[in-house]
Amino acid sequence: MPLKRVLHWQPNAGTTVNTQILNEVTQCVESINGVKEGRWKATLTYYKPILREQPNKYYLIIRGQRIVLEADSSIQTIMEKLQSYKSRVALYFEGFQYQLGDFQLRVGKVTPTHSDNLRGIIMEVEYLPLSSIDKSRQVMEEFVDIWKEAISKRSLPGHFMHMEPNFMEYGLSDHYSSQHTAVQYATVMAQLIATQSVQAARN
Repeated sequence: MPLKRVLHWQPNAGTTVNTQILNEVTQCVESINGVKEGRWKATLTYYKPILREQPNKYYLIIRGQRIVLEADSSIQTIMEKLQSYKSRVALYFEGFQYQLGDFQLRVGKVTPTHSDNLRGIIMEVEYLPLSSIDKSRQVMEEFVDIWKEAISKRSLPGHFMHMEPNFMEYGLSDHYSSQHTAVQYATVMAQLIATQSVQAARN
């Protein structure tokens, strides 16, 4: 599986994310010759453990014990019947997919399911030729640096952040897999929830 990095928009202190920033980010991708290939979407449900939906696969992440499991769609029914975990929040990720040479970018908004209230902006960078995290680290970092430079020229109130989890703690190897992506989305989701909690406390 090609390597991916999941980044989220971190607004500057005193500012919030809005659709204008999302539009500017999308325009920036297109300005560096990103070819729009279509839409993408994903749904994540925060149960304390986190599920990440793929077409027919679900990933259950128990962050406290650093466990990542692959399951089928029955896992949601099992979670509900066990009543050990309660669905706290479900976030919907939706946006556009772009091709830039050997890279594929997915840029979109993060909203609660059944709501248009913008909670964040997400960007997934996929490097298609390699699946080794170590071998592709330098090229990924260079691409992300180029991207950050391009976006900084727009003087937007914030920046994209990448918080790379320690995949070894989850028992994941250097060979990138869907489980790596699920762990990254879980990390981003936890950060978005924490950011929202801090903003709510200030208000």
